Amino acid sequence: MKLIEQDEKDDFLAVLKRFQLSPEDFDLAETDTTDSKTDEIFALTGFVVITQKSTNLKAQYPIGDGSRWVEEFERDVEKNLFGR
Repeated sequence: MKLIEQDEKDDFLAVLKRFQLSPEDFDLAETDTTDSKTDEIFALTGFVVITQKSTNLKAQYPIGDGSRWVEEFERDVEKNLFGR
C-alpha cells in the first residue's frame, strides 16, 4: 500500500522547483508501518527516507494519515540541510 498520495508528491515537486533542485537528484523510499493485524479501524502510518543523490544526505519523515512531511522537508531545505 502506498502511503504517499499524489497531491503530496506534487507538493514535494513544487518545493524542489521553488528551490531550483532537480527531482532526478532525489529518491523517496517509503516504509509502511501500519498495523494491519488489528480489527479496529487503523490509521495509515509509516515513514519516508528522502535521499539527495548528489550529496548522499538523507532525512526521515513520518508519513500517513495527518502527516505533514512535505512541510517538514521544505523547512529542512530552507535550513540548507539539502544542498542547493
